Amino acid sequence: MLLGLKIDVDTYRGTLQGVPRLVEILRRFGAGATFLFSMGPDHTGRAIRRAFRPGFMNKVSRTSVVSHYGVKTLLYGTLLPGPDIGRRCTDILRGVRDSGFETGVHCWDHVEWQDKVAVAESAWVEREMRRARERYEEIMGAAPLAHGAAGWQMNPHALRLTQRLGYAWSSDCRGTHPFIPVWNAEVVFCPQIPTTLPTLDEVIGIDGVNEENAHEALLARTEGGTADQVFTLHAELEGMKLAPVFERLLAGWTRQGYRMVPLHDLWEQLDLAKLPRHEMAMGTVPGRSGTLLVQGEEFLTTWRSAA
Repeated sequence: MLLGLKIDVDTYRGTLQGVPRLVEILRRFGAGATFLFSMGPDHTGRAIRRAFRPGFMNKVSRTSVVSHYGVKTLLYGTLLPGPDIGRRCTDILRGVRDSGFETGVHCWDHVEWQDKVAVAESAWVEREMRRARERYEEIMGAAPLAHGAAGWQMNPHALRLTQRLGYAWSSDCRGTHPFIPVWNAEVVFCPQIPTTLPTLDEVIGIDGVNEENAHEALLARTEGGTADQVFTLHAELEGMKLAPVFERLLAGWTRQGYRMVPLHDLWEQLDLAKLPRHEMAMGTVPGRSGTLLVQGEEFLTTWRSAA
């Protein structure tokens, strides 16, 4: 069985410190992964706008945001200017690629995308997605084939652009298995490979789960499984303070018989002509505040002959 590892890189600090540590851990375990990079400015401090969102402050207190992100990062975009991640971390991004890992686009500005895209107009969405894609191509010398939305936040304009911009696959939602996305009966021919497992920050602090036993909670979900899985981790968490938890997860999944791979390996084995089509929907996930994109019901068309 395959277990796809999707690494969201949200911040300057996560890129600078978390990414190199994750590369070292993955190489030590012989594991593959897909790194999705934020290409523009780090404006993490502007996330304070979410303070009045239901459940947000509870999540902040459960997952100790200050200890994971650091005070300086939490001031970027407010009291401190946001560093340009792509410009400052070019060598790190290229180094990940040169180490043999799949790379792709997460977003241009993580906080702006996560907070605005749900209601954004097509012009804003296209500008953000093209800026991220062009910066990636400038750094890597080739167009990106992988896309994974910040915060699992998308809208119909963004979904259409995953097809128009030539992405081979996207991982923009939560779900159970790969599919062709449909938005209000409009088919988007860019397959979705959804995150299937909860993230560490969604389980820590709930039902007695802490940093010491979080790996056990996740391994219990994959024990005896018969289907491929996708786990999303973050450079700011598993690449830093939660690195020991991630190492225990890798060891546990190895014992369970999983092979940790980039999402490209999952995409390669898909028969696109036979992939089911599913409606996209906005929904909730336990342990995460607000709504996000989820895999909806299978989309079936019924043709009736004329009487």
